[in-house]
Amino acid sequence: MGKDLATAAFAPVDRVNYRDKVRSCMDALAQMLDAEAFDDREGMTGFEIELNLVDEDGRPAMRNAEVLARLGDPAFQTELGLFNLELNEPPRLISALGAYERDILDRLRRASEQAAKADTGLVLIGMLPTLTADDLVLANLSDNSRYRLLNDEMVGARGELFHLDIRGDERLLSTSDSIVPEAACTSVQFHLQVAPGRFARYWNASQAVAGPQVAVGANSPWFHGRRLWAETRIAVFDQATDVRPDELKAQGVRPRVWFGERWITSVFDLFEENVRYFPPLLPIMDDEDPLKVLTAGGVPHLGELRLHNGTVYRWNRPVYDVMDGRPHLRVENRVLPSGPTVVDLLANAAFYLGLTRQLAEEERPIWSQLPFATAADNFHRGARDGIDAVLHWPGKGEIAVTDLVRSVLLPKAGQGLDRFGVSPDDRDRLLGVIDNRCRTGRNGATWQTSAVREAERRGLTRDEALHDMLRRYRTHQETNAPVHTWPL
Repeated sequence: MGKDLATAAFAPVDRVNYRDKVRSCMDALAQMLDAEAFDDREGMTGFEIELNLVDEDGRPAMRNAEVLARLGDPAFQTELGLFNLELNEPPRLISALGAYERDILDRLRRASEQAAKADTGLVLIGMLPTLTADDLVLANLSDNSRYRLLNDEMVGARGELFHLDIRGDERLLSTSDSIVPEAACTSVQFHLQVAPGRFARYWNASQAVAGPQVAVGANSPWFHGRRLWAETRIAVFDQATDVRPDELKAQGVRPRVWFGERWITSVFDLFEENVRYFPPLLPIMDDEDPLKVLTAGGVPHLGELRLHNGTVYRWNRPVYDVMDGRPHLRVENRVLPSGPTVVDLLANAAFYLGLTRQLAEEERPIWSQLPFATAADNFHRGARDGIDAVLHWPGKGEIAVTDLVRSVLLPKAGQGLDRFGVSPDDRDRLLGVIDNRCRTGRNGATWQTSAVREAERRGLTRDEALHDMLRRYRTHQETNAPVHTWPL
């Protein structure tokens, strides 16, 4: 979530000055886009992989500071909860997906060895099924000043308790006085570097495929002992960080966890919406004058705009960054949960990256045929129903997501991976994982659900069944066999 920030008390004038500074950043961004000042290389990706820490009984282990100290690896950072870590894999060419898999496995193996010295295990899973409400309290917020500030500002903006009301196979009603329940949501984010002139095509394509993407990759069916959505993480993240009381919802105020409301024609549209619709949460300014830097021939970092952008939680987020003195743009795809295995994660990446590339290249774009509201509905259907979802797709009408993926989307993903230069062996192996999930009807969410039900049939209580499932999940995860091959 970015660099540590010193604790601060914000006065009204701070927010006014910050808003002015963000607008200066927007002016600088517009000038840079007009001048074509950006790195226009494509075909680069990077991953952020969030992890859960557990003790020997499968309970959340509040030890991320101790584990980080033992790791001594800057690629690992804290996340919101004391039981979370984040692994930041450095960017590389998409054509090297096979090497990426080996490097992630190697880094996680070394991390697991060090974590074990703190009596802690690492788990890649969308939502840790052994979490309870007692774990998701302010005392278990990570020791990072930004998290504390963010919590305080969101709690203040909300002005009342946060409410969860999630209806799936079962129903959950819960309240919290902090944003810490968000820490239950562990995800993987794929970063896709895109040339500015083509950014809108890639973002629109990413939005169009979010429904099928989350449906086949769902891995978060359990929360607080209840079977909710296939990808409950979507609903929890949405509600646990919603700073709008009911009155603002009724007025149509937009949520900070946002799918969006329209197709775009430029990356500027997204940054402009973020500034127009969302008040600043962390009005902290640096000393840079972005317009002066630009006039002097430099590259501004646009710190205030980037900080503000980081507090608007789009499922596909625009990212401005500077590397080696050159600015570039990325789509940050935030749709998917962590896990179940590294090979599953890479298969999800191959499906997303290849499919998005192909759809972005097509002469008649999918977003000219698919209403935006339908894409948003597909996203929520995919999250709720997972691999059993029925979605709407142009030329197909209402279609089972498994049929849509196998007959339409996987061939396009293969073409897109070819365009990126991925080897045929890696292409076929990784997309084959997605195909076999659809063929068998088994992804992380269905395996977890079936494993718990099987344990309950053996006479275990729900709590015992969840612990038993997690124990078996961890055993299978260590093999790196794709989840569709896991026995029950």
